[in-house]
Amino acid sequence: MGFRLPRVANAKRLLQRSFSNANRAASSPIEDVPKGYLAVYVGEESNMKRFVIPVSYLNQPSLQDLLSQAEEEFGFDHPMGGLTIPCREDLFVDLISRFNAR
Repeated sequence: MGFRLPRVANAKRLLQRSFSNANRAASSPIEDVPKGYLAVYVGEESNMKRFVIPVSYLNQPSLQDLLSQAEEEFGFDHPMGGLTIPCREDLFVDLISRFNAR
């Protein structure tokens, strides 16, 4: 009987795709986001990481709080051209892994 990986590993695997996409040229950023997902940028302004998350996560109250902070900080002018969330990368990965644990 095999063992199951922790759900955090599943979250990292889900987000790993976005890390590999972050290194691609930005010529066609919409093409690499699957239907039902959206790209968000997280981290410090000098070191933003791109994550691709399911749209269903937008219903989560904790993510809605982050989006409210993004609205206050950036309004509709996001420096990366996409949705920018003012949150440390490690905290965001932890938050997403908790969504996957449900």
